[in-house]
Amino acid sequence: MLDTEVKALLQSREPNWQFEVRGEGRNFQIDAISDDFAAMPRVKRQQAVYRLIADEIAEGVLHAITIAAMTTDEWNTKKGLGI
Repeated sequence: MLDTEVKALLQSREPNWQFEVRGEGRNFQIDAISDDFAAMPRVKRQQAVYRLIADEIAEGVLHAITIAAMTTDEWNTKKGLGI
């Protein structure tokens, strides 16, 4: 898959969140941005994103996935630091 395909898939399943996706093949880094994450601990945030692509992981379409799920403020801070 292409990073644009993964992003489109995620966006179609959760249109209220923003996604940034990097990678290729079956290995991707996913940044999910939503203020819905504010009340969630880190592991619950990651689980919420994993649920969106669980079928693709089970089928082997996606393999090595790294997820950073953050609020809008956390995302802006990360971008401001150049991370």
